[in-house]
Amino acid sequence: MPIGTIHIVGAGLAGLSSAVHLTARGHKVALYEAGQHAGGRCRSYHDKELDCLIDNGNHLMLSCNEEALTYLMLIGAEDTLQIAKGPIFPFTDLDSGERWTVRMNEGHFPSWIFNKKARVPGTAWHDYLDGFKLLSADRWQTVAQCLDTNSTLYQRFWQPLTVAIMNTQAQEASAQVFGNVLRKAFGAGGIGCKPVIVKEGLSQSFVQPAERFLKEHGATLHYGKRLRSVGLENDEVTTLRFADEIVQLEPWDWVILALPAWVINDMLPSLPTPTEFRSIVNAHFKIAAPAKSETGILGLIGGNVEWVFEKPDMLSTTTSAAEKIVDLPADEIATLLWRDLAKVYGLDPAAIPPHRIVKEKRATFAATPDQVMRRPIIAARHTNLVVAGDWTNTQLPSTIEGAIYSGHCAAEQIIR
Repeated sequence: MPIGTIHIVGAGLAGLSSAVHLTARGHKVALYEAGQHAGGRCRSYHDKELDCLIDNGNHLMLSCNEEALTYLMLIGAEDTLQIAKGPIFPFTDLDSGERWTVRMNEGHFPSWIFNKKARVPGTAWHDYLDGFKLLSADRWQTVAQCLDTNSTLYQRFWQPLTVAIMNTQAQEASAQVFGNVLRKAFGAGGIGCKPVIVKEGLSQSFVQPAERFLKEHGATLHYGKRLRSVGLENDEVTTLRFADEIVQLEPWDWVILALPAWVINDMLPSLPTPTEFRSIVNAHFKIAAPAKSETGILGLIGGNVEWVFEKPDMLSTTTSAAEKIVDLPADEIATLLWRDLAKVYGLDPAAIPPHRIVKEKRATFAATPDQVMRRPIIAARHTNLVVAGDWTNTQLPSTIEGAIYSGHCAAEQIIR
């Protein structure tokens, strides 16, 4: 069957991934985005008040994220990443002041758990065997139900890791999806668990190179195009109704809707989608603080800040599953987060530097067993329609890897 123009609506990472993979195979692509920029939640911008480049949200990848790394290679942006020299994860306990670094070995056999200096303080090697329960969890179990929630390892390792990866508390997060992440990461050995961050900004790595790639390969990019509805006849998409025009589809044309779950629910109410979401709060404090981490990232236990990204002139923080603070005024949030940073870096808790608070109330879908069951498969929903997004059934949580993977799968679905 011939393939005509592929109309992709939504230029977040899922839409960009679809467009890149399709144009790389020689297909004709038209990409539509409601805003004036691509990238969705994965973007950078110049903050006028701080007078510097900041990311809309901080993102940490691992060296096992094959889909994301392949995407960056396709668009010629692999050199924009900074990969840690090893699978090293520094932590600080804000209550006790204790500091430690989890140092995994690069091989498949986890010899690091037998090294007291490489594992979490207060844990024994056999404590880590509980992790195998996550690999065989059923679809209704939560992470907490599979583990000993009173253990030191849970409090200092499993719980913060679950929140960071799933953006959902361990007491309600799907053990099956979390187990998929562990299988992908630890299954590759320590060499697949090296922290990966962008050198400059998310847009400079994931978005701008993709836009250049698409233009060079003949794709057309349309910004300011908000989709109002999808015209259907005999189970086939015939029109895309945008706010300012109607695009009529030709025979053999395809559509990929790479839009948020709640938008898809309005467009295609018969399609099951996640209906609950979790928030993320990111903060950027303009200050040159002394580095506390050899990898440029630092995990905090027992506070409002969960991860710190150390940059030459800025400390950026991430708080996942942030329902307890997201509705507070920005100034109150800044005070809470700065209090944690001041304690770690030996700074004045009252001298809050210039800052920017970024709230995302619907950052990801809630990765609970019930909501995971509502994720649609990445497949044709009508004769010529495919959906994509990190909320689809990628078997992964809502991450950069999941979004890019979903876009790739949507592209392959059309090609097949």
